[in-house]
Amino acid sequence: MESALEIISVPVIVGIVYFVMAVYKSLVKDAPAIWTSLIPVWAAVLGIALGLVAYFFVPEVMPAENALSAVLVGLASGLGSVGIHQVGKQIEKAKEDKTDGEG
Repeated sequence: MESALEIISVPVIVGIVYFVMAVYKSLVKDAPAIWTSLIPVWAAVLGIALGLVAYFFVPEVMPAENALSAVLVGLASGLGSVGIHQVGKQIEKAKEDKTDGEG
């Protein structure tokens, strides 16, 4: 049976990756567009790294039985942070489109 602590690792990885990518995006906002287009790649790499760190250093919080599973959990968490950002961005865009259409 899984412990309650194992539930924590995925949202923690998502939160860390989201924060780091927000900082990264603010640092490269004036750089060429290629740097912002790499955000999903960096998020995936960071998620994998955090998944492996959690697996090897705090295994009680990682819902993985081996390193490959930890890589996959980290990858999904890292890319999930990008997806969460996109959901928020699309909701804001829909709100703006709705208010522009009313006026």
